[in-house]
Amino acid sequence: MAAARDVPEARVTKAAPKQPASAGARLREWVKSIVVALLIWLVLRTFVIESFRIISGSMERTLLVGDWLFVSKAVYGAAVPLLHVHLPAIRQPRRGDIVVFRSVEGDFEVVKRVIGLPGDTLAMRHGRVYRNGAPLVEPYVVHRDSTVSAGPEDRARMRAWQIRHVIGLDTASYHPDVQDWGPLLVPRDSLFMMGDNRDDSADSRYWGLLPRGNVRGEVLFCYYSYDPASWRTWPFLTAIRWGRLLAHPH
Repeated sequence: MAAARDVPEARVTKAAPKQPASAGARLREWVKSIVVALLIWLVLRTFVIESFRIISGSMERTLLVGDWLFVSKAVYGAAVPLLHVHLPAIRQPRRGDIVVFRSVEGDFEVVKRVIGLPGDTLAMRHGRVYRNGAPLVEPYVVHRDSTVSAGPEDRARMRAWQIRHVIGLDTASYHPDVQDWGPLLVPRDSLFMMGDNRDDSADSRYWGLLPRGNVRGEVLFCYYSYDPASWRTWPFLTAIRWGRLLAHPH
């Protein structure tokens, strides 16, 4: 009978305990995470989606003071900072779109509705808008007084820009008012914008046509809303308009 052979014991090596990260290494990881998060946020904000707050009543009742909106910047082609070019658009603005754009009067953003596209003929008679000869059905419009008239300075301002686009009329006798103007032909690469609150909106009737390049994005939905005029304490918490949250404006 063969003698049993001695089998050497398996050697067990204990893993060296993991050394805790130094304070400097932890700080570097935190900074890296913050930088990456900021870069992602910056890219999204610049090219994809941005938040805007409504501070005037020119779009009531569609948009209210105190509404916070998400706006898609990708749909019309986001502007590339410093290069003065735009990324390819998913689609072009359409009639009825609610759009955020850079004002032609200063460095600030405005929100209005697209009423006219290039090639459209627009006019207003006694407060009603006509596009290509047909009256528009606009259930979203707030129109309290179709007899409201602009002051002499505003009427002169309206005539100064509109007279270059009037068609079918003797421009010498053309004197537009806020409720009666046109017909105007919208030129290439331009949009005609109006607020839904027609009696309280400084829009294309006053300052003119909007260059297509000024368009920032299309309003997607209202993600938060509260009544800043509420009598309650801390209205941003106690006067929330719950029914407007996640609502898409039409």
